[in-house]
Order: sequence, then C-alpha cells, then structure tokens
Amino acid sequence: MGFVAADSGVVLRGGRVIDGLGRAPFNADVRIDGDSIVAVGRNLQAAPTDRVLDVTGKTVMPGLIDSHCHISFDEPNSNDELFFHRREGLAAIIAAAHVGKLLRAGVTGFLDADSLFDIGVDLRDAIEAGIVVGPRMATGGNALLTAAGGTAGRLIPDVGRIGYGRVVSSRDEIVAEVRRQIKIGVDWIKVHVTGLTPRQKIKGEVQVWNLEELKLVVNTAHDLGVPVVGHCRGASSTRDAARAGFDMILHATYMDDEALEAVVAAKVPIVPTFTFQANLLDYGAEVGASDSVRELFRKEIEESAVMLRRAFEAGVPLLCGTESGFSLTPYGDWHYRELEVFVRDLGFTPLEAIRAATSENAFALGLAGRTGAVEPGRLADLIVVDGDPAADVTVLGAPDKIQHVILGGREVHVPEPPPRTDPPGWRGTTYGSRILRKSGLKR
Repeated sequence: MGFVAADSGVVLRGGRVIDGLGRAPFNADVRIDGDSIVAVGRNLQAAPTDRVLDVTGKTVMPGLIDSHCHISFDEPNSNDELFFHRREGLAAIIAAAHVGKLLRAGVTGFLDADSLFDIGVDLRDAIEAGIVVGPRMATGGNALLTAAGGTAGRLIPDVGRIGYGRVVSSRDEIVAEVRRQIKIGVDWIKVHVTGLTPRQKIKGEVQVWNLEELKLVVNTAHDLGVPVVGHCRGASSTRDAARAGFDMILHATYMDDEALEAVVAAKVPIVPTFTFQANLLDYGAEVGASDSVRELFRKEIEESAVMLRRAFEAGVPLLCGTESGFSLTPYGDWHYRELEVFVRDLGFTPLEAIRAATSENAFALGLAGRTGAVEPGRLADLIVVDGDPAADVTVLGAPDKIQHVILGGREVHVPEPPPRTDPPGWRGTTYGSRILRKSGLKR
C-alpha cells in the first residue's frame, strides 16, 4: 500500500465532474499541482512533466468523507466483545491496517469521534507523519459518560474507563477530563448525552446529562478551541445539546417540535447515521436478527426522517456518517450506504447526498472550504468512478468502480488485504443462542 510517486502535476483528462457542491455534473479536465486542484475546465494544457490520466467516460468527484467511523473497534458483535476482548497495542496495529480499507472504498477523510484507549490520536498522528497510509483523519478521545449512561447499559462502571468511554461524575471530573483529552491532542470532545437503562419508559435512549453539565463541557472545550459532538438519541437530549452550544450532533432521532426549534436556531450540523439501522433492517435476517429488533430500527428511521427533513429544509446541515466499525458495518463495505439512505428515506437527490458526504462533511475534519469539492484551491482529494453517482449513488458501493483514489494530489494504491486469523480471546464467544431448558428439547 502506498502512493504513486508525485510528478510536478497531474491532469485528469476528459471526465464528467461532480463538484460536491450540488451543481449539475459537467464535462471538464482537472489539473492538480502539488496537493491542490489548480484548474477545472475544458481542454486544459498539461505541462511536459505532468502525468495525464485519461478518464473519458468516468466520473471525477471528491473523495467520500465519513463523519462517524469507529476505526479502533475492529467490527465487534457485542459490547462485551468490544469492552473486554481488546488489547491496546494490538487494537492500534489493527486500526492502522483498517484505514487502507477506507481508501479502497473511496474514503479520503473520516472522523473517529471516540476510540478505544487513546488510539485515535496516535493513529491520526501516524497518518499525518506518513508512517501509515490512510485517509485524512480527525479524532476524539474517550467519550464522556455518566455512570447511568451509554449504549452498554449495566456494563458501564461507576468510575473509570471502559472501552471507548470515560465515566465522569462531578464538575471537577468533567473539566479535568476535557482538559486531559485536549492536552493529548484530540480534535473533538465527544459526549454520550443519552444511554440505555433497564426500565426506561421512553423511545430511543434516556438523557443522562443535564443542561448545565453539557454547558460545562462546551465552555471548557471551547475555551481551548476544541469543538464538541454529542451522541443524542431522543428529543430532550438533542434539544439540550443544541442549547448548550454543541458543534455537531450524532443521530438526533425522535426529535419533537421543541428539539427541532433548538437545532434550527443553532444551525448545528446533524449526522443521522442510519447505516447501522438500515443494514439491520434490510439484512438482519442474514445475521440472525429477530423480527422485533428489525422492526425497532425500521421505526427509528421512519419516525425520525420527517423531523430531520424539516431541519434540513430549515437550513440545518445533514452530514453522512456510517458507524463503520461494528459487525453490521464492517470497514470498506458500507461507506456509501448513508448516501443511499439519504436518498431513499430523507428525500435527498443524489447530488444533495453527495454534497452531504463531501463538501459539507469537510466540517467534521476541521477542513471546511479546504477539501470535499472539485474546484481550484481545494485539496486534491478525489476519486474516479466508473459510473454515474449522480444517477445512482449505490455505484459508489462497488469496489471495482472506484478506479482511482487521489489523496493530497497523489494517487494511492491499496491492495486487497489478505485473510486474517484472529488471536485467541480477541473475539467474543457464546455457548449458543438460548438457554438449554430440558423442557424445551425436541426429544
């Protein structure tokens, strides 16, 4: 895996351009010099030392950006596996291997908002140093949790760290942990504003932080120049995250009118991240998911889509993220999928969905206006696609259709990874799918 040696320039000749800004596709050449696009137009002149790629009949577009990708998780089947079967050193090495799968899928940038241990910071630094070949990466540290909250329920301890989460229980602990993470170099602070409790009475998840605590996180992080992102599944959590000044919200499902009003007033970008639910709904039978679980996730998409669409129409940016990193969303397979869901369930046009996955999504990398579009002055983070995503975004999910990946002006070649054999204890195991009651035996 590596880069093609850089020339003085590269010209992509004769392609159909999707600029990532929402404009209709047009035929043009694209000239790259160094790490940036310097010209887009018809019949561009190539310098004698330029490398010319004939992309006639192909689509030239920005590389995809995935604003919700858990690169350190390594595709677990359960929270038990994620929390108790991962060692720091091996997890870091495997995460470095996974970023190549993203490049193969046409992903040139991603946000990993929370990671096991502090892997995200170290992996990002290794990519930026050229030690690991991977997409542009922004990262958080451990997600901030309360003892009551998180999507792992009773697996969450009362104190300390588990998996990707750090439990904080007082104002002093909140401030100290935000400052610790910023000291080690995170790009984002993430808060699990909601979690699952055993006897909850509401749809979605329970809000486990109050407004004043959320404001404390935001004020502490913003004082040091770092944005805050929140995991919010529920109306009150989405409302309070917006009111507290969060810079981005993940999910924002089950919004009511009050929550919608708050996100519209704040114009806070939302990353719905429906890929996990859509995969479970559409392919759950393939992995043994029950009909009741599949129905639960179908309703989450259906009942949330209307409000998310209203937010978008009121000027709230909706960004594409896939929750890649779980067994239902393995790396390299589903990074196009959120675009499909945006078109199918949120009523986006293909070009609107592409914009949400490229130029709009550059915000998640801290590179708004600098990448994610095919126009002069932008970083040359591009893909060449054998097909027309403006007609059908699912072409982006066919690996053989991503014919060139260009990152910072240099073409990347990423071979298909070899089969792997996991070490003992790395994956969780079960005895079976049910309790072996004698009364339930067939003989």
